[in-house]
This record gives sequence, structure tokens and C-alpha cells, in this order.
Amino acid sequence: MVTPSSLPSLLPPFAAIVVAAGKGLRVGGETPKQFRMLRGKPLVRWSVEALSHAGADLLVVVIAPDAEAEAATALAGIAGLQLVTGGATRQDSVRAGLEALAMFAPERVLIHDAARPDLPRDVIARLLAALDNVRGAIPALPVVDSIAIADAAERMAGKAARETLRRVQTPQAFRFADILAAHRSWRGAPDAGDDAQVLMASGGSVTLIQGDERLRKITFAEDFADMSAAPAFRIGQGYDVHRLEAGEELWLGGVLIPHDKGLAGHSDADVALHAITDAVLGAVGEGDIGTHFPPSDPQWRGARSGRFLEHAVSLARAAGYAIANVDLTLICEAPKIGPHRPAMRAEVARLMAVGEDAVSIKATTTEKLGFTGRGEGIAAQAIVLVTRAS
Repeated sequence: MVTPSSLPSLLPPFAAIVVAAGKGLRVGGETPKQFRMLRGKPLVRWSVEALSHAGADLLVVVIAPDAEAEAATALAGIAGLQLVTGGATRQDSVRAGLEALAMFAPERVLIHDAARPDLPRDVIARLLAALDNVRGAIPALPVVDSIAIADAAERMAGKAARETLRRVQTPQAFRFADILAAHRSWRGAPDAGDDAQVLMASGGSVTLIQGDERLRKITFAEDFADMSAAPAFRIGQGYDVHRLEAGEELWLGGVLIPHDKGLAGHSDADVALHAITDAVLGAVGEGDIGTHFPPSDPQWRGARSGRFLEHAVSLARAAGYAIANVDLTLICEAPKIGPHRPAMRAEVARLMAVGEDAVSIKATTTEKLGFTGRGEGIAAQAIVLVTRAS
């Protein structure tokens, strides 16, 4: 099982297919499970948003022939999305999704089941990294329980060697040309079970990468109840420092402040918004600002840090959380923060889509001690509370 020791912070381009054409009968009720609500939003939306936030530049959702209206409502507002009608089996539906992407000829494609809503970015990164060397890769976990083989009368008929068994998850990742050709040439049983078997039937090999317990599949009604039990609240903290230099603009809290020096950095170096962004990302377990906006990427040179904060807030919403409040402390000798506090507070509230009463901005000094005391830089510390969305 392959587990790369270091994963790129910036993922390579990829396309994604989310299969959401089934009826989900085992979960009960009349509404297909992919459109049932989980933590305040439809089940299918969770994985689609995760793939979108991870950078999927082509995103196809395969739905049942009569589900277009439900799907359009469930996925409203997600940019770059294409709905495709599926077939009688899962394999038919995947084939339809692949054919919809064929004209774009992406290099890599991830094929995912809508019934697995919690899709960690690390799994996506491991899959895409594996495709540098193989034609197909799937996430898998070891089997920890003893496995019994049952006969038709539900009696134990034998024992399976669990050391050789793995629990297979999705998304499954492939080089697009290979998996499309494999589906087009399939001559086996009506349904292969999963796309890894289709690739293997055409002579391709599939590598196992480390899966994640978070990628559990919702199959029964009780699974919805189990996965709805997210923590009522989570807390994140952020800390950032930037140098003060002559000739630079001074942006703090999204506000341009007149001063003889400004903060130096790859973006606009807004130390206040950087600290708040890291606090939001930390609260929902989404890494740090450098993971999403690496300083090595030239597209972020001089970028306004408000974009970073809005992205972090969108990830919190995608995880089912709303911003409750933020408490920011700026540490500097100059400039004086008091005159600019109302404007900064209003801008932070706007970027986070909360009321100004949810934003606290304070300032302090270090009594002339350290780099902030010598006027060499400004530090910021932020704490953010997020609460489970209703």
C-alpha cells in the first residue's frame, strides 16, 4: 500500500465524476439518499464541494433520468458543474460520465460515490500523486475483524485470510485515457462492481494507497444519524508575522492604513487577515494558508488577503459550520490601531459574512521589547469559534 511521504500543497489538474444515480433503497424513505439532508445540506453536495474546493477543473455529477430538478436544487451555486444522465447500472453511469468528459481529454480523473460525503483533501492528494507512476490508484484500508465464509444456510463454511483483504473506498483515480478505453472495451458481466476491476480487465494494474476512516459509506438510515453527530462547536487559532519595510503599503484587516512603512510579503501581507484565515482553517481541520495559497505560486503575488479569508469561510461552510465569532489581537508599536478599528471590524465582518458584533479587534504592544517593540514588524493572533450549522 503506497503512502507518499510528502504531498504537494498545490494539486495537479484533474477531472472528477460523482456517481449519484442510484435509488438508495436500503436507507429507507422515498427520497433517494443522495438528496437527503446531512448536517444541513444534501448528501451529494458534500463530496461535490470537497472535489470543487480541491481544484477539480471539470466536474460531472451523474444522476438518474428523473432527478434533474432535485439535483439542480441540491447543487445550486457550484460553478463548473455538469449534470449527466446515468444508466441502468453503476458501470453504465460511470461510462456516461466518462463520455461527457471525453471531448475535454483530461489527464487524470477521480470517480467517487455520492454516498461517501466526508472526502479528505489528503486522500485526493495521495491518489493524484500515485498517478504520476501508475494507471490506476484506489484508497483502501486493512480488514481488522476476522472474516468468516458463509454457506447458503448462513453457517460458517470457512475462514478468509484477512491479511490479504482490504476494504476498498472511493474516489478511485485513473489516467483518463486508460479508464475510458477500459470502459469502452468492457465485455464482462453486466456490472463490474467498481472501476478498478474494469481497468484490471483491460490489462491495467491498480495500486492501493492509504484510505481514510472518514470515507465511510452511508448505506442505512442509522448511518445518517451517526454522521450527523458532528461536534457542536470547534475552535481554531492563527498566528502570523510580517516585516515592516519602507515603500510597502500597509494593509491591516482589509483596510489600507497610511503609514511610513508597510508589511512585506508575497501577497498584500495583511497579517491580521492571515491570522484569522489560519484560525478558520484550523477550526475545520483544513491545514493552513500556505496549503491553499502557497507563496511559490505567482498567481498570489500581491493578492488581496480578503480572498484567502473568504475561501477559508467557504470551507467551514462546506464542513457544516458557521462562523460564531472571531477575536483578533494585533501586536505592534505603530501605527495606532484605535482610529482604524471600526473600518477593520466592518471589513472583517463583511468578509466572514457575520455581524460586526461577532468581530473583536484589539491591539497591544510589547513595551518596546522584541521585533515588534523595535518597530521591525507586526504580529497578529486570532481565535475563531465555529458552530455546527442548523
